[in-house]
Amino acid sequence: MDFNSIEEKMKKTISVFEENLSEVRAGRANPNILNKVMVDYYGVPTPINQMAGVSVPEPRMIVIQPWDMSMLKEIEKAINLAELGINPMNDGKVIRLTFPELTEERRKDLVKDIRKTAEEAKVAVRAIRRDGIDSARTAQKNSELTEDELETAEAKIQKMTDAKIAEIDQILEKKEKEIMTV
Repeated sequence: MDFNSIEEKMKKTISVFEENLSEVRAGRANPNILNKVMVDYYGVPTPINQMAGVSVPEPRMIVIQPWDMSMLKEIEKAINLAELGINPMNDGKVIRLTFPELTEERRKDLVKDIRKTAEEAKVAVRAIRRDGIDSARTAQKNSELTEDELETAEAKIQKMTDAKIAEIDQILEKKEKEIMTV
């Protein structure tokens, strides 16, 4: 029984969940929202952080300073096309992204969205558990595992699942606090 691959799949699910949460705008400036924005850099789609310095000088502002000033307009265009809900301000040297204050209603909507994302991550972890238990039962039917070994394997997989779901809940709780207390 290969518990390492089950554990690895569960860890990957959690890392994808964390990555998705990092892109949620919590009213605070977070450079991670730029991760999926690609700029056409001489014909090659390039992430902003590979062609410019990205900094957060204030809690609700991101400043993007391109290393190649000729790319300023391209970066601005890419941010507009990405539909982040933020208008870039270009002063000829840097691009400023100012995040508006979140309303209470918008905060509650964001919390609903991240709870849905957390539930999807939990469902994925449970599917990994189901696949692991199914493969253990198949191994038992093929006489590769005894009845006791099957029970031990099922218990171990369930324990891993419970730990990963608790981890998802902790990450969710932390993000909810971040959103509600900005």
